[in-house]
Amino acid sequence: MHSHPSNTLLLFGATGDLARRMLLPSLYALHADGLIAKGLRIIGTARSRLSDEEYRKIIGEALHEFLPEERKNTADIERFLERLFYQPLDASQTEGFADLAAKLGDIASGLSIFLSTAPFLFEPTIKGLQSAGLAGDNVRIGLEKPLGNDFASSTEINDAVAAAFPEERIFRIDHYLGKETVQNILALRFANMMFEPLWNAGGIDHVQITVSEVVGLEGRHGFYDDTGALRDMVQNHMLQLLAITAMEPPASYDATAIRDEKVKVLRSLRALDPAEVVTGQYDAGAVNGTAVDGYQSDLGDQSNTETFVALKAHVDNWRWQGVPFYLRTGKRLAERRSEVVIQFKDVPHSIFGERSGKPIANRLVIRLQPEEYVRLQVMAKEPGLDRDGIVLREVPLDLSLTQAFASARRRIAYERLLLDLIEGDQTLFVRRDEVEAQWSWVDAIRKIWSDHAVVPKSYGAGSWGPSAAIALTERDGVSWHE
Repeated sequence: MHSHPSNTLLLFGATGDLARRMLLPSLYALHADGLIAKGLRIIGTARSRLSDEEYRKIIGEALHEFLPEERKNTADIERFLERLFYQPLDASQTEGFADLAAKLGDIASGLSIFLSTAPFLFEPTIKGLQSAGLAGDNVRIGLEKPLGNDFASSTEINDAVAAAFPEERIFRIDHYLGKETVQNILALRFANMMFEPLWNAGGIDHVQITVSEVVGLEGRHGFYDDTGALRDMVQNHMLQLLAITAMEPPASYDATAIRDEKVKVLRSLRALDPAEVVTGQYDAGAVNGTAVDGYQSDLGDQSNTETFVALKAHVDNWRWQGVPFYLRTGKRLAERRSEVVIQFKDVPHSIFGERSGKPIANRLVIRLQPEEYVRLQVMAKEPGLDRDGIVLREVPLDLSLTQAFASARRRIAYERLLLDLIEGDQTLFVRRDEVEAQWSWVDAIRKIWSDHAVVPKSYGAGSWGPSAAIALTERDGVSWHE
């Protein structure tokens, strides 16, 4: 379902950190690679009173700061900056939107809006866009998280947006879906014959999804303390990874088919038992040999917000019955890593003797960051002559995506997503029913915490979280993949 590409992109929050660090460098990359039409105009809006020229200067400086050296081309940057315009706007005042509409001028050939604003500005912004005729049939809107902090508040935001825009013109952004390796999970599963017949409870023992960070609060104090790891990471990125890993084969690679299958998985998530969730909060420790403070010192306040969560999820459907999905995420952990690990079952019977060593079950590791690779651990015979016959050893079959596609530049996830927003392709965006399924599952976990007055267990910064997270898998005879 492709509509026409828009010829105007309107960025709210155009002077903010996300815009300077990610969005404009991504748009510049699309411009430099010739992926956006010559006529596409980019109009930024925020509260600061800036002229077009002053805005171009700010963005020019941001590009010099955030673009890798080899991407900086003075002529390209100059031409890119000519696409930029700026209109000051206080989004809480409806009357300012008329001036914004005047600045945009003729939007008959399509407008895409990227909205990354504080949650309390959502409703007034949508009303302002409507009042100024900026919500018509040829307007698409991209929404950046956080979209609410529970089911009720997300419904309020979704309702406010739905009052002006139908679902097929709403693009909810989860930047993980813009990552090459996440899209590669689909390619791996549905473009190869060998995995899919085993991709079920018959062939898979368990699945692990890890998104670990070494950083602490990084200046997001107020936001993070109100949010916590469960809502910051699990509710969106990790559940999307789980849905893509567990979904049934869609009929085609298009927005409706793919999102239909993802939402089925999210609705199949079993309500968790209190014993299946572990929360933690980092204490003082050392990260990469440097001493760091604990969360409450970083925050400068007492707090029971979790900075770590590990849980054991179950997808109650035919394909996955009895296969646990272990998820963990946290700040100030031992290393930065995002990966999906598929642990296959043991061979039913080893024909090799005791001395050969027991065959280790195959494991598929799909690594998203810091490096991107797919690694399949298989058993092989150790070379050499041995009186006892064959000696087995585990060896990796490696596909380094970085090396296999060495000529390809590693793109920022937002490049894909901004291009798809401009082009009108919703495949990698999150539909309302998915958001609702994600929130209702997460809200139930938070209710367990409040009912049982759960306090996060402390863990040393630089470790892999509280010991209870290790016990969570070990009691099933499973170790976290390190």
